[in-house]
Amino acid sequence: MHIRLSGKEGPTIAGDTVVLVNTNEMRPRIAPIALDYIGGALTQAGYEVQLADLSWADDAAVVLANVLRTAEPRLVAVTFRNSDDCFWPSAASFVPRLVEIIGSIRTVTDAPVVLGGAGLSVFPEPILEACGCEFGVRGEGEVALVRLLQALESGNGLDEVPGLVRRAKDRGRDEWVRNPLRSPADLALPCSRDLVDNPRYFREGGQAGVETKRGCDRACTYCADPVIKGACVRTRSPAEVANEVEALLRQGIDVLHLCDSEFNVPPEHALAVCQELVARGLGGRVRWYTYAAVSPFSDELAHAMRQAGCVGVNFGADSANAEMLRTYGRRHTKEDVFAAIEHCRRHGIRVMIDLLLGGPGETEVTVRETIEAMKQAGPDCVGAALGVRLYPGTSLTRKLAAGGDLAANPHLRRRGIPALADIRAEDSLPGQLLQPTFYISRELGENPAGLVVDIIGGDERFFEPIPEQSTGNYNYNENLPLIEAIANGARGAYWDILSQMKGAGS
Repeated sequence: MHIRLSGKEGPTIAGDTVVLVNTNEMRPRIAPIALDYIGGALTQAGYEVQLADLSWADDAAVVLANVLRTAEPRLVAVTFRNSDDCFWPSAASFVPRLVEIIGSIRTVTDAPVVLGGAGLSVFPEPILEACGCEFGVRGEGEVALVRLLQALESGNGLDEVPGLVRRAKDRGRDEWVRNPLRSPADLALPCSRDLVDNPRYFREGGQAGVETKRGCDRACTYCADPVIKGACVRTRSPAEVANEVEALLRQGIDVLHLCDSEFNVPPEHALAVCQELVARGLGGRVRWYTYAAVSPFSDELAHAMRQAGCVGVNFGADSANAEMLRTYGRRHTKEDVFAAIEHCRRHGIRVMIDLLLGGPGETEVTVRETIEAMKQAGPDCVGAALGVRLYPGTSLTRKLAAGGDLAANPHLRRRGIPALADIRAEDSLPGQLLQPTFYISRELGENPAGLVVDIIGGDERFFEPIPEQSTGNYNYNENLPLIEAIANGARGAYWDILSQMKGAGS
């Protein structure tokens, strides 16, 4: 069990306790960075904050009962990071477990419960319905939770809470209502990072997260990031980012993962962050990894990143075939992928390339072109993910749904079953897709994973797809070799740990 008070000084209002609940039980453990930020914002607004971190709980119901009875909270805010493992072979949904957790909360307190997090933001109404919760927050919660508390205290103002989803039962209505997101143009976040037990997460998870920006203006047809974080990029002050890195260093944490959708979008902000880290003398004190767009990615930026402590970049290349790149809404070319890898190589930065195989129009020819190109390009490792997870709100899903009955689409697979007979025509699109649903081109045959594995041909740099209903070394959740490696001292991005483990065994 892990319970922490915010411990900050300020005008705390008597009885105004907010309990934040981390429901993420995935292994290796990932620190709930959002709760660190939200806890800081609530504390600054004068509320006492208590954290019930179920990641450490042997019995979640017992932990929740102990925390909630002690706190007698005004509000319980529950984060739901992932709706599922986004991994086609296992297709494991985390919603049933969330329903159990909310049920445990309800047995102890009648305080309002608000759900948030990336998982909730993609599927707000179906998840709220399943859990029986009265409130949800799409997008970021730092401003929204403070506004929600103020509205509940005053008895009005719910319409002004950004991103709030609630059941409206006034004026004869009984329906879900979504407030606009209205995210602040200037992204300023608390830097102290003192609510979550980050040192313990570092020991058992191998890294700590930091955000330098939120939102993504890319037009990838399948990606839910713009739905979750907004389609407009909002950057943090480089000085604020460096302050946060220093706060984590003071806690003994020197391996970081920058959690931006794409660190180098816009490139001038990424360069400014690197320059600030170098100016503070942090480049030699931390090692960090990040996600980055293939383009624009310059040699100048790669150099600055390495000087600032970057040791690994994960590029979401998706494909090397021009037609598939257009299908996915990608702006780069195969030549851009080669150039990005070369820039990183020149400056000693390790590279992971993520592929997304099986989308509309994918054939054996396009898969072979992509895999052979990656072999030639020579990154340190390549993730050959098979199957496109369909999310509501993306252009790919809208296009597929516009063709008629989504359930009848022969390219879709759910828990490995091609026929989606259990989808009801009357369900909303989010309701239909809440159960993990993947698009895999039928042109890849009856055994698409086997086809991809044959084309890879045993190249140790690739994390291969695996058969349906399986787990494997590229699915981080409950990855026992990865968990053991971290326990034995490995630190860094999971792809890098796994890649180096494979290299050691070859």
